[in-house]
Amino acid sequence: SMKKTVISLLCALVSSFAMAQKTSITVAAFPAVDDIVKASLQEWQKKNPNVEVKVVSREYADHHTAMTTALATSTGLPDIMTIEYGYLGRFAQSGGLEDLAGAPYQMGQHVSKLVPYAVTQGRSNTHGQVAIPTDIGPGAMFYRHDLLSKSKLKESDLTQSWESFLQSGQKIKKDSGAYLVAHARDVKDIAIRTGIPSGHGVYFDDQGKSVIDTSPRFRRGFEIAQQIRTQGLDAKINAWSNEWGESLKRGTVTVQMMGAWLGGHLQNWLAPNTAGLWRSTVLPEGVATSWGGTFYAIPKKAVNKELALDLIKHLTLNSKQQQMAFEKFNAFPALIEAQNEDFFNQPVAFLGGQKARVEWKKTASQIKPTMVFKNDSLAEEIVNAELDLVLTKNKPIDQALKDAHRLVQRRASR
Repeated sequence: SMKKTVISLLCALVSSFAMAQKTSITVAAFPAVDDIVKASLQEWQKKNPNVEVKVVSREYADHHTAMTTALATSTGLPDIMTIEYGYLGRFAQSGGLEDLAGAPYQMGQHVSKLVPYAVTQGRSNTHGQVAIPTDIGPGAMFYRHDLLSKSKLKESDLTQSWESFLQSGQKIKKDSGAYLVAHARDVKDIAIRTGIPSGHGVYFDDQGKSVIDTSPRFRRGFEIAQQIRTQGLDAKINAWSNEWGESLKRGTVTVQMMGAWLGGHLQNWLAPNTAGLWRSTVLPEGVATSWGGTFYAIPKKAVNKELALDLIKHLTLNSKQQQMAFEKFNAFPALIEAQNEDFFNQPVAFLGGQKARVEWKKTASQIKPTMVFKNDSLAEEIVNAELDLVLTKNKPIDQALKDAHRLVQRRASR
């Protein structure tokens, strides 16, 4: 019995030692990245059986608010932080994220495997490669094929120039009563992203100075948006609102320009009843731009950085994993190798059998990196407020751009 006691004591010791070896890492994410991370664990945990991964999921805005607070107070930080492109500038400048390029992380030797513009987006001039891209949003124009046919219009009528885009909108409105776009602002958003010089941002030049009143991009964007409004071609509804969802279901809006991922959203929950009626094409004048994208970062105050890096590598550099995220969750791969899979050449039933992914991939390869700045979201708010005054109160465009510039410069220099 003595022998039995010793054995059971040894067993107890071994199992408590095994328990102590079970490390836990936390990933903070938002939908549907949370599901992608959870699905990836099936493979990753084969190599890391003693690691428990806790995925803390919050709604998109709540997640970024919580992460902003965590970085500011250095409390409640995850081991892996998921960041959407729109917040990258702010988080990168915080100084609270690890530079993953050099020692001990050595991700610098792997970034050439990822889409170049997205890698650049995750790089800060002062803090280095603070974020690694996992999915990207090549810009696309989704349009209602049925409404175009009714007006005897071709895809090229929408894409060749902004002028022909507007003319098509007038014809569609006359023939079927449908609006061209949900909101004139959407069109401004593309025009201001056309022809951004290398090293500049959307709103700021390479010196961090506002270009709102000097760059012709803004004047053009405001002018086209104003024409859309005065010609009655926009439904005056905001993306992601209930009215917007209804308009997509009912076909009262012809065109929605967004990231290629919108196709998946339309199919899965926004307008599943419209299968076969949509097609995807390039943006007007063939502008190659990106809508959002997801990045992973490791906070400087994270606890298990080595394991965090290993999981990030699995999520971003593993072709099968990137492929799965695209097939199941419409997360367009940032990993170039994953874009060469057969899946890309398959017809998309929802888009009437169109091989849309081939074009999205081509757009992705043409996108030039745009620098992100800490005050991008502030500038965006101010520009949108001024555009609203142009659209609703007929404020002169010159004055609106001057005022936006002055306000952005004043607020940014605080």
